[in-house]
Amino acid sequence: MSQSKPNILIRIWLGFWRGLTAFRMAVFNILFLLVLALIIGVLFSGDDGLVLEDDTTLVVSPRGIIVEEYTGSAMERFVNEALGSDVPETRLRDLLDVLDQARGDQRITQVLIDTDRMLGVGAGVMIELNEAFRQFRQSGKPIIAYGGFMGQGQYFLASQADEIWLDTEGLVLLEGYSRFRNYYREGLEMLDVEVNLFKTGDFKSAAEPYERNDMSEADRRSSELWLSELWQNYLEMVAMNRGMPVQVLDDLTTNFSDYFSAADGNLAEMALEEGLVDRLIGRPELRAELARRGAADDDTGYRRVVHSDYLTPELPTVRPGDRIGVIVAEGPILEGVQPPGSIGGESTSRLIRQAARDDSIRAVVLRVNSGGGSAVASEVIRRELMALKDAGKPVVVSMGNVAASGGYWIAMGANEVWAYPSTLTGSIGVIGVFPTFEQTLKKIGVHTDGVGTTPLAGALRPDLSMSEEVRQLMQTFIEATYQDFLGLVAESRQMPVDDVHEVAQGRVWSGEQAQARGLIDQLGGLEDAIASAARIAGLGEDYEVTYVEPRLEPWQQFITQLGASALVYAGYEPTGSSWWSILPPELRRSVINDLRLIMDQARGGRPAVLAHCICESPI
Repeated sequence: MSQSKPNILIRIWLGFWRGLTAFRMAVFNILFLLVLALIIGVLFSGDDGLVLEDDTTLVVSPRGIIVEEYTGSAMERFVNEALGSDVPETRLRDLLDVLDQARGDQRITQVLIDTDRMLGVGAGVMIELNEAFRQFRQSGKPIIAYGGFMGQGQYFLASQADEIWLDTEGLVLLEGYSRFRNYYREGLEMLDVEVNLFKTGDFKSAAEPYERNDMSEADRRSSELWLSELWQNYLEMVAMNRGMPVQVLDDLTTNFSDYFSAADGNLAEMALEEGLVDRLIGRPELRAELARRGAADDDTGYRRVVHSDYLTPELPTVRPGDRIGVIVAEGPILEGVQPPGSIGGESTSRLIRQAARDDSIRAVVLRVNSGGGSAVASEVIRRELMALKDAGKPVVVSMGNVAASGGYWIAMGANEVWAYPSTLTGSIGVIGVFPTFEQTLKKIGVHTDGVGTTPLAGALRPDLSMSEEVRQLMQTFIEATYQDFLGLVAESRQMPVDDVHEVAQGRVWSGEQAQARGLIDQLGGLEDAIASAARIAGLGEDYEVTYVEPRLEPWQQFITQLGASALVYAGYEPTGSSWWSILPPELRRSVINDLRLIMDQARGGRPAVLAHCICESPI
């Protein structure tokens, strides 16, 4: 008897299920093989630890931008490194630790600063590095800098050296500091997007890109003031490092085209003739010279160790109860839990509470590098700092390149506020943003209509035009939030509210200008702030410094130990648009970053109430 076959639908379903099962097993097998390969690579790499010989050259070669902390979680960095889509960054603290460690290491006899992989460094971080190299030079070990293209960030780092060697086809280009950004008013009008803006302060310029096509005169005057001061600080620092009058460097950068023409278009020769560099040399000659001064090596030409390999973490050597906790708050301030590279109202507050529960941490230094963001999240963090102070643990804020608007708001929870002379701070003001797209939707035949039980019902829908009543309510709320901001500053800084208002209104100040106006306490770097926190806590000089960071799960620790050092670039990038794809990548990123903060906060049918300053430190 012949056996009947299942009907066609059952056969299709069974075939689909078998195919799905095979696909699932293949995916899991691939993942398993990848993990297995990583484990085998770690176990059989043959690396029994770093072994240094005498006469070794330490190569300080920062990759990408020098930052306070890496962007993204350990898993994100691991995945992006594996995919080759990482955004290069180098942590400032690692460079500082390397220089401090190498200063007393007799095996390290000289240092090479390689600037070729570096993309930029903020004006505040420059001061921190300048001090670290000054202390290193006291060891008497020679420092040589080498690179091809040297912009002002690379040249600042090179100026730390006793000698600057430039590639024979290289160039030094000191452009000066600038502040340019995109303005969207005409583009938004073309898209029929209505951006409802509410702000306080004549100088609060964070909202200008959405209401103008150019820079306002108030913003222009304010920007020229702090940009000129930062540039003068840069010239003085580099001129002192190079041992030349600052006027010579100023004239060279102001009349660059004249010097360029006089050198017949040879930028390398121009840099040599004007004393910007000491020697023109190719890489083969570089290797030979470093081998002569240090020791030769068959593989690399000279005996060397790269700073990222040289860095070895040290275990705490002092008893519990003698620690200063450092919490890094870098990036835009957003609500909720955020990954490293952003400041989350909840995630940063968790770190503060973690420090509060740790009895070995006697004081906390909050390292702020942020142009601000959500006013709500800023206040959440400030209150956590106040609670930490009330628990008996002093809080000192150390400002990095930027600590403005919301970044300044959270500093109001500290016992003391320190900043670099070139830190951008202040920008005391508030804006509210709520874009609506009703006209845009009409173009594709989509309309919105309905009823509500109150005048406010449905009033904050992005597909409906905002009523005048809601506009007035929003403006009143923004003004009230600004008054709260002024009150917090007045209470923390012990100033009359009217005096705070005079220096507020969204205006950005340098660290020196802010100190002169009573907005900060002291000028200095992170080490100065840590020493001050120890003094307030009564610790003397016998204490350990520890970074308070999120506790990793075992699997996260495993990923980190595999050497994940890549970064994630998170943005909302339109796809499938030909006009978008032809824009230069840096311009696309600029537009994305400007819009991302507002769109993140405006989700869920509520306006973005921001204490935000679009005033990133030039690099």
